[in-house]
Amino acid sequence: RLEDTIIFHLIERVQFPFNETMYTPGGVSIPNFKGSFLEWMLREQEQVFAKVRRYQSPDEYPFFPDSLPEPFLAPLKYPQLLHPNNVNINRKLLSCYISHILPSACNPPNATDAEHRGEQYENFGSAAVEDVAVLQSLSRRIHFGKFVAEAKFRQETEKFTKLIKERDVKGLDAAITNEKVELQVLKRLEEKAKTFGIDPSLNPGSPLKVNVDAIVEMYKKFVIPLTKEVEVDYLLMRLDEPTVENGMNGTVNGKK
Repeated sequence: RLEDTIIFHLIERVQFPFNETMYTPGGVSIPNFKGSFLEWMLREQEQVFAKVRRYQSPDEYPFFPDSLPEPFLAPLKYPQLLHPNNVNINRKLLSCYISHILPSACNPPNATDAEHRGEQYENFGSAAVEDVAVLQSLSRRIHFGKFVAEAKFRQETEKFTKLIKERDVKGLDAAITNEKVELQVLKRLEEKAKTFGIDPSLNPGSPLKVNVDAIVEMYKKFVIPLTKEVEVDYLLMRLDEPTVENGMNGTVNGKK
């Protein structure tokens, strides 16, 4: 389901140019803020979402965890499915998105000069709204690796306990990797992107609304590796005693 959501949000985002100025600190003048326009949008939206307890959910992870206000809605009691941890790689995800994922999706490398669109200042707001939607979906997908890692740990507790105690990162990475499943994911993504990218109102053979190769490469080079990084980082904390620093309630309280 998250695959569909990510593709649909990307389709909405790439209708606008890349707009590099949006991602440059100080590129857009914002009172009392020194970061980029996108960072400001992310922080402001997260502050609103935090007030309605979005980031108390164990499958939601903020990009600016140090800027979150307390929610005014009463807390919900979630089942304790994860070991307490503070794994959050959203800053790395944000960097990959700005430097690699989005430029590839908006400006495919084999495009002609005519197909490369210049910046459209009038679309900065609309583009940033879609950026936030894409990033939040990607974050949920990547950090879901914690639940996958927990399931694998419970299935082969003795094996993973040994690797964790030895701090064997390469061994953990090998233990969680299933290349056959990864290839199936990439093939499924390709088919979905082709299907969702078709505009039925146009003639057959018309250009798709999204760069299918860019979506497949996004998963191959970034989503899958980052998910596995989350899994390994989570497993390395799996035997730790719960502390305030690593998240007493199993949700993310810090950043990496």
